[in-house]
Amino acid sequence: MARMVPSVPRIQPGQVSPTRPVPEGIAAPPYVANGGIPITRPLPPVTDPDALARLRRSCQAARRVLDVVGAHVRPGVTTDELDAIAHDAYLAEGGYPSPLGYRGFPKSLCTSVNEVVAHGIPDDRPLADGDIVNCDITIYLDGMHGDCSATFLVGQVDPEVQRLVAVTRQALEVGVAQVRPGGRVRDIGRAIERLAKRSGFGVVRELVGHGIGEEFHSTPYVHHYDEPRDRTKLVPGMVFTIEPMLTLGLPDIVQWDDGWTVVTFDGSPSAQFEHTVRVTEAGVEILTQV
Repeated sequence: MARMVPSVPRIQPGQVSPTRPVPEGIAAPPYVANGGIPITRPLPPVTDPDALARLRRSCQAARRVLDVVGAHVRPGVTTDELDAIAHDAYLAEGGYPSPLGYRGFPKSLCTSVNEVVAHGIPDDRPLADGDIVNCDITIYLDGMHGDCSATFLVGQVDPEVQRLVAVTRQALEVGVAQVRPGGRVRDIGRAIERLAKRSGFGVVRELVGHGIGEEFHSTPYVHHYDEPRDRTKLVPGMVFTIEPMLTLGLPDIVQWDDGWTVVTFDGSPSAQFEHTVRVTEAGVEILTQV
């Protein structure tokens, strides 16, 4: 059974600052000119050397932006300040912040604090000692999206919440370890769910990993639990994200009225880690690896 922690004040929506501008010289993904509405299409395996080189550059840039943001996580900093840091880091890489304008999202990264599972909008709330925050970075560079995230500890964090974060990082690792040619998408979720159950944590079922590359989101969709319908066979060149979200309490979620912020129904903390990976002839390449 998933564990509970002592009740703490729930996260409340803060003030969101105006959208930050992007210079005209930075190429934006097509959905920006389409009112933020993407055209979702299946993506072929990435095998062309030029396309693969561009994908690798994008994913490595995303990782560098994440590392820059993570270095600034501390008590007292607002998530809006983290957004400003991320925004400048994206531009320094020569890339566009993929979340900015996607289906109307107003910021350049997602910051998900404590019980916020995903898609938190950066605002004026300062991070407090004992918080955890997931920072989700996606960059559009050289015609490719690169996507990764990590959950950071803010000051002195409850030991059980620290364990949640550590196990969630491990869940990403065991999921990635299942990626190999001839395997199936289901293998990934099965391994993650097995670890989560053994550790006493819940697995969010409604939010999934996804194909990525020339599009921000595409097939295959990667569930982080044992989903029998995930029969897609893994073939060399296939690119997708793995991004497990584990909870200290029940895995049930609800969305705020802002249309984005997803939180645990019971207010328990949630953690997430994410990589973009590519299936290779020999196994897996972690494109957003440190």
